[in-house]
Amino acid sequence: MKRWVTDQKGISHLRQEEAATPTAADLKDGEVLVKIYAVSLNYRDTEVCSGTYGHHDSVSDPEPFVPCSDMCGTIVESKSVGLPPGTRVISTFNQTHLTGQCTEQDLASGLGLPLPGVLAEFRIFPDYGLVKVPDHLSDIEASTLPIAAVTAWMALNTFQPVGYPIAGSDKTVLLQGTGGVAIAGLQIAKALGLTAIITSSSDSKLQRAKVLGADHGINYRSTSAWDKRVLELTGGKGADIIFETGGAETLWKSFECVAFGGVISAIGYLSGKEDSPEKRWNVNVMALKRTVTLKGILNGPRERFEEMLQAVYTKEKGLKPVVDRVFEFDEAKEALQYLESGKHFGKVVIKVT
Repeated sequence: MKRWVTDQKGISHLRQEEAATPTAADLKDGEVLVKIYAVSLNYRDTEVCSGTYGHHDSVSDPEPFVPCSDMCGTIVESKSVGLPPGTRVISTFNQTHLTGQCTEQDLASGLGLPLPGVLAEFRIFPDYGLVKVPDHLSDIEASTLPIAAVTAWMALNTFQPVGYPIAGSDKTVLLQGTGGVAIAGLQIAKALGLTAIITSSSDSKLQRAKVLGADHGINYRSTSAWDKRVLELTGGKGADIIFETGGAETLWKSFECVAFGGVISAIGYLSGKEDSPEKRWNVNVMALKRTVTLKGILNGPRERFEEMLQAVYTKEKGLKPVVDRVFEFDEAKEALQYLESGKHFGKVVIKVT
């Protein structure tokens, strides 16, 4: 079979190689062999390939390995009672994270670092690390869900009990940017009946977001005080939930425009990981100012993945992920470079076979 491997020295060093195709003889009880049809990309994948993903220090310099975590495929061989051959499946990100809060042990089961990833034609999975694909979604669409959509679902709904989505509330959600998590969050927020405000540096992307249902768009380049604009749009209340994907250059503004008692879901750090010296501020004071909860979101457990599918990705709901561009398997480098450029709107996918 064909697969891509990285030595974490940069996207340009990603290389394709031939490897032995797994067979039924390689399976242990409870495992399945999946023929992979589509792999969707996340910003994390660009960091992994570049060696800048710093969440697994103990394995910071592993042997070359297969990157990427999100795939859709079909089971071709099975030693699982619940997942027979022919079943279409999606991978979960942290394979052992089945319920509750993510633990350090669960992080050790992350696909595409520290475990081998999915940018290959075949892979063996434990049956607990997969969920079934909603019938109305294509392989390409379904492959986008494991990190982007589940992270968005948890950012919106972390503190609710399983099976109790926030539909019908009067909450306002602020989404930063138009990448995979933000656009999935926009779609889910609107499916739940929430008010959505989205930011971007591109007016054309803001227009595309409004077509998807965004109630308000803010260009953060032409409106640098976007936090004040959020307050204006919410009548001074602020956003109940904020998708904080910017990091160093955006977090302090998020604190300024979050609603009293609101939640800032810390998802990414596209603007940087460290504050500049001239922007020192006290998180404790900022949190107390509006009794804010700052919650780190490292994806979610399998049970919340399945909950999300049932809540918003059924055929009856009609929700489908937004795919910006599809690349061929031989174009994996170009796909990752395109994602890294930030030109995308929604998800970038590699068609494997």
